[in-house]
Amino acid sequence: MIDKIFPSLEAAVRDIHEGATVMIGGFGNAGMPSALIDALLEQGARELTIVNNNAGNGDTGLAALLKARRVRKIICSFPRQADSHVFDGLYRAGEIELELTPQGNLAERIRAAGAGIGGFFSPTGYGTLLAEGKETREINGRQYVLESPIHADFALIKAHRGDRWGNLVYRKTARNFGPIMAMAAKCAIAQVSEVVPLGELDPESIVTPGIFVQRVVREGAAA
Repeated sequence: MIDKIFPSLEAAVRDIHEGATVMIGGFGNAGMPSALIDALLEQGARELTIVNNNAGNGDTGLAALLKARRVRKIICSFPRQADSHVFDGLYRAGEIELELTPQGNLAERIRAAGAGIGGFFSPTGYGTLLAEGKETREINGRQYVLESPIHADFALIKAHRGDRWGNLVYRKTARNFGPIMAMAAKCAIAQVSEVVPLGELDPESIVTPGIFVQRVVREGAAA
């Protein structure tokens, strides 16, 4: 019997290893799997490469992971905002590596990994520092930059409801990067507000099929 439900948040993140590449869903706080991030913070893995749209807000969630010096590198599109003081301080001190990627390119690089695409040409970034060291090509009179897919060992995502097969539905904009991150990671871990019986989710409404999800855990689940 397929049952991907994990008994606790701690159990769901237990095998995230030192040096792992971890995708974390969310657009700011919308769709951020805060409970899974807190569990990862308690778990203690270090030297992580984090893939996220932002570089943390305030002192909680991803920012707390950065503050604890657990992250070696971050790949994101929007590292600085009014309350990104944790990342800002680490970056200025040379204590964290940044790979800056325009938001559309970031999303497509993640999607490409999940779709098995070896790379794609994008016009975004051509003629800027972001294109340095990358192959460029003229296509139909326009200049493009070759971008590579981003693969991950783990993805931490947040969904609204899930079942024991790993099928997921999201709540409005909390969906954001979750579906493509689940496809791009070897192990996708979904934090859900509610675990429902098999068959309760309308098949036409399922956004992420269970084939892309390895673990489901209710956000309040504790050992």
